[in-house]
This record gives sequence, structure tokens and C-alpha cells, in this order.
Amino acid sequence: MTPEFAIGLSVLLPVVGMLGVLLIGERNPDAREGVTLVTTVLTLGTVLQILPGVQAGEQPGLEVLEVLPGLVLAFEVEPLGMLFALVASGLWVVTSLYAIGYMRGHHEINQTRFFACFAAAISAALGIAYARNLFTLFVFYEILTFSTFPLVTHAGTEKAKKAGRTYLGILVFTSVVFLMFGIVWTANVAGTLEFAKGGILAGKISGWRLYVLLGLFAFGTGKAALMPFHRWLPAAMVAPTPVSALLHAVAVVKAGVFTVLKVVVYVFGIDLLADTGASQWLMAVAAFTILSSSLVALTKDNLKARLAYSTIGQLSYIVLGAAMATSAGVLGGGMHIAMHAVGKITLFFVAGAIMVGAHKSEISTMDGLGRRMPWTYSAYLIGSLSIIGLPPLGGSWSKWTLLMGAAEGEHWIYMVVLLISSLLAIGYLMPVFVRGFFLPEKHDDHHDDHHGDHHAEPHEPLLCVLPPVLTAVGCVLLFVYAENLYDMLAPIVAVKGG
Repeated sequence: MTPEFAIGLSVLLPVVGMLGVLLIGERNPDAREGVTLVTTVLTLGTVLQILPGVQAGEQPGLEVLEVLPGLVLAFEVEPLGMLFALVASGLWVVTSLYAIGYMRGHHEINQTRFFACFAAAISAALGIAYARNLFTLFVFYEILTFSTFPLVTHAGTEKAKKAGRTYLGILVFTSVVFLMFGIVWTANVAGTLEFAKGGILAGKISGWRLYVLLGLFAFGTGKAALMPFHRWLPAAMVAPTPVSALLHAVAVVKAGVFTVLKVVVYVFGIDLLADTGASQWLMAVAAFTILSSSLVALTKDNLKARLAYSTIGQLSYIVLGAAMATSAGVLGGGMHIAMHAVGKITLFFVAGAIMVGAHKSEISTMDGLGRRMPWTYSAYLIGSLSIIGLPPLGGSWSKWTLLMGAAEGEHWIYMVVLLISSLLAIGYLMPVFVRGFFLPEKHDDHHDDHHGDHHAEPHEPLLCVLPPVLTAVGCVLLFVYAENLYDMLAPIVAVKGG
């Protein structure tokens, strides 16, 4: 299989899987979910076919359609896009396995629609990862928004519908009003929308216009959840936990920060931003988002809400790395896409496993639960320590590289921000584990959940506990193989890997 064929096939396979899921429907859930699992494995296998060429320095591409003269729907896989494609396709496998256990264990409605929309979202995420130009990226960015809207409103309750309106309203508003404007302006100024190493704007724009254009991209990428355009993310927590995993780790928010990072590297160029100081204000916004979201997370008793605000802050690590306009900052941001994805999906898997196995969602009701669900809580500990940034877990390397990026640019205040945020992460993540293992169990006459049959004793359903254990192992493997990740990304800033 040639890399060019693999590019097109990997985008198409989830669509084929989606059609298969819709055709089977509710008649045969086992067959429907079998189609889903086979599709996830085939998609990951196809993405892996592209990897060796990219590691060897190639950038395989595929031109799909010329919409208008100079406006082409086309793919080209460079290292940053390869990373995002691996994250999206790889985590789709474990998320689908988990979703089967969760959706059945929680007796969720509309499961066919759920699996179909999930597949469509992965196809869109891969389109974003492979985008050769801003036009292609924008098309798939919008497909991702609309394909995930039914997932956010999955429950069909008034609360879910309200969350869906917030989700769609903010993401469509920011992309149409800001991002599209930025893309059109870029085409006018640079004469092209094609991504290019070193950027396409040097010598084409300067002064306040450069600052404004960067702002249009930063805030136009609403999926990056920079404040004040972040409210859609905690609102979307009304969705089932597998959707939360999709939003926070597999596709949606990672598409946002990937877009910011790719635009900084291939549209603006880090040299232009470093020489002009045009991204100084973006560093400040990212730092504010990191600290304020971490403080809000400390106040949340609902586990998914706490994790949602944690995600907002962690995403801004990546934006901060891009805005530093240093080689190490960009590489640290790229590495954090993978490190955070695997760590945070572990934590959301755990939140869902607790919901299914113990019917609890509020942290204050989870005292002593870890002793009843040891595998689940052990996975939570590993995911948390990776998010905090402690070795021997993957998150330690991305945070270390971000710190090196801040030092490289002499951004000392942002080194302090990164260190303080890690301390705050200890404050909002570790109490869940400590309460679960070291406090006496609370005995309630009721549960805080209203779905399905209730079990007298907390238990660990296999399909809800196996995925977080696997992703927890992934956190360790990312520590061991971090150098491989660094070396793959190094060419985007012309740095030779260790």
C-alpha cells in the first residue's frame, strides 16, 4: 500500500464504518459494534502505513479536488499531522472498546447514532491532521463540529439540548466570524493558503495587522478553548463519558490546539513571531487560561466537571508552547498533544467506569471506593501523575520540553506559571485518589445516578476497566519512547533529535 493510497483510505474507512453501523442499526447490536471495532483497527493499521515514510523525512500527499482555481482540497502528511493522526486513530480503538461497555452498562439510548457520529468525527479529525492547506483544514474542522453536535445532545434532555446550543453556538461563531476571516485575509496577503515550512507571511504583513491576524486564528480556533471562548467544553460534559473522551482526548480539543500549533509553524513561522514579539499577548492569554481554569477545577465536586476545567488549562500549555515561538516550545507543545491525550482519556475512562460500576459522579460520594475498584483507581493514579508531569510518565517529558522552551526564549514568568499549574493539578487530581483509597467508605441509601439497574456493590465491568488500564500503560510507554516522538517532530523546527 502506497502512503498516498493510505492517506485517502484512512479518511474513507471511518465513513464506510459509519455507513455499516447505520445499515445494521438496532437489529443486531453485536454486529454493529463488531463493524465499529473492525473499522477502528483497520483505520489505525492504515495510518501506521504512512508513518515510516514520514519518519524518513517524506511528506506524502494526495490531491482530492480543485474547488476553484487555486483553492484545492488536498492532503499532505508532515510530522505534526502524523502525530495527530496517530493519536486520533489509536485512541479510537480503545475508546470504541470502552464505549461498548459503557453504553451497554449504562443502558444508553440511540447507540447506533452514537457510533455512527463517532466514526464521522474520526474521519474529520484525520482530514484535519492531513490538511495540506488552510482551506482543507477549515472544511474538515467544520465537519468535526457538526458531526459531534449529536453526540453532545445525545441524552435528548433539556440540559443536553442547552449544552448543544452552547457547543454549536460558540464553535460556529468563532470559526465563521474569526477563523474564516483570518483565512481569507491570509490568502489576500500571502497569495496562497498552502502550509509551508517557516511560514508564508514573512515580509507580507507587519505591525498591528500581524497581531490582529494572529488573534483571529487563536480565538477563531474555538476548539482550543482559550478563555473567554471556553464555556462550550464544560457545558458538553452532559454527554456520555465516551463522548467526553472524544471531546477531550481523541479529536475535538486536540483538533483545536493542533490547528493553533500548525498555523503558528506553517503560516506565521516561529521566526516571524519571535522577531516581532507578535505572540507575547497570546502567551499572557494562555497563562491566564492555565491558572484560572486550574483554580476553577479545584472547586468542582463533579468529577467530569473537574476534569473538563483541567482540560482547558492543559490545552493552553500547547497554545503557550506555540506562542513562545521557540523550537523547544513548539516541540513541547506537539509532544503534549500526545501526552495529554493519553493521560486525560485515562481519567475520563475512570469517571465513566465509576458511573457504571458504582453509580457515582460526585467526588464527595467516592470515599473508600478505590478499595472496591482497585484497577480503576490505579489507572486514575497513573493518568493523574502523567497530567501533573511526574516521571516515569509521558507528561513529564512534554512539560520538561515546554520549560526548556520558556528558558530558550527567556520567558521566566511562564516557567513559573507552568510550575504553579502542576502544583494546582496535584490539588485537583490527587484528592480523588486519596479519598478513594484512604478514607472510610460512605454508605448511601441512594445513588447519584438514575440510569439502568443498580448493583448493591461497586464492581469493575471488564470493558469499562480494561481501556483505562491500557491507556495507563500507554502513559508509561510514552515516557520510555518520548525520544522517538521528539525525533519525529524535530524537523518541523529544523532541530536534530537527541
